[in-house]
Amino acid sequence: MDDHTGQKPQRGERSGWYSAGVGGVGAASFFSDSGHEIATAVLPGFLTSTLHASPGALGVVEGVSDALTGIAKLAGGPLANSPARRARIATGGYLGTALATGALGLATSVWQVGVARATAWASRGIRSPARDALLASLAPRHAYGRAFGLERAGDNLGAVVGPLLAALLVSLVGIRTTLYCAALPGLLAAVAITFAGREARRTLAEPFARRRIRLRLGALRRAGMARALLPVAMFEVGNIAVTLLILRATQLLHHGARDLAAATSLAVLIYAAHNALAAAVAYLGGHWIDRAGPRAAFATGGVLYLAAYGMFAVPWHGWPPLLAAFVLAGSGIGLVETAESTLVAGMLPDALRGSGFGLLGLVQSLGDFASSAAVGLLWTAFGPAVGFGYAAAWTGASALAVWATGRGRR
Repeated sequence: MDDHTGQKPQRGERSGWYSAGVGGVGAASFFSDSGHEIATAVLPGFLTSTLHASPGALGVVEGVSDALTGIAKLAGGPLANSPARRARIATGGYLGTALATGALGLATSVWQVGVARATAWASRGIRSPARDALLASLAPRHAYGRAFGLERAGDNLGAVVGPLLAALLVSLVGIRTTLYCAALPGLLAAVAITFAGREARRTLAEPFARRRIRLRLGALRRAGMARALLPVAMFEVGNIAVTLLILRATQLLHHGARDLAAATSLAVLIYAAHNALAAAVAYLGGHWIDRAGPRAAFATGGVLYLAAYGMFAVPWHGWPPLLAAFVLAGSGIGLVETAESTLVAGMLPDALRGSGFGLLGLVQSLGDFASSAAVGLLWTAFGPAVGFGYAAAWTGASALAVWATGRGRR
């Protein structure tokens, strides 16, 4: 595939892949995820204890916010096709996420929480294609795996640091002040992505040119996006929300002499290990992707998820098997997310990358919603083994589909 990035020749094979701009994108993901994970950790308690809302209200708030994320990613894709807009969209998105997350602390009613959370998640969605397209313009083509692996590692490390900071802050300053503090890492993320945008301006061979705002579905189809997104969609239909994994672990650990509080704390600690491993595998997996290609890493991730969901289907009551299941899932997501981004970056010219990443984000969001809803219903009606078996079947099938759809393609 020809190089459509427009980068200067000196950023080629002979140079290193890491730059200040690539590091800025990774730092932005780390800081932003740390901030909104602080809010995510305390939001259930804030809604139910401080505002006296029901668990159902929390479900509605989170469901609407997640849906808006997917729509915003699709809308942000065409905007990010233009290099002239990417840095501003990314900076605005990170800034909007930070301010709306901090505004949760001002809420005195459920609807105010819903508006702030939806604004934060919509900002998060619209910035994602711009951030990914910006990263693809900063990294050399031969190192897309490493660059996107670093970005995913930063995101997953934020998911480790955020809940730990939330636990510390709540004990020191209370829930509302903790929500105010959640805006601070997001502001640092906006600074980091602004720096990366300035680096992108210096590394491109020609000045930024504005492009028309179009999704360009026909051009994406001709570039092979439909074929590439088929296994992605299959995987995402089986990629359930981690809250369901935590719930399963909590229920299984709440056994014998272990009370519910101890079971919950242990499940959250195991989940933190999941995120830490996902960060490590994303970074190391990026190096593998640059050597072997994204399809091999994606297929491996699908198989790891098949094994993880198979373990979650078994009623273990000890923590070691559950830790092993979370380790498999963390390894799987570290590989799959990095492979998905690398695949889109490598197969599309720069003028289509924003639309490609936006379409990828929509598929991910819709698939995640469908998978969590389906597994939740199957769990309720037939038991957890059926629900996790359903998810395992889809993720395992995606590993086969990526080889089938990639046959005949480099």
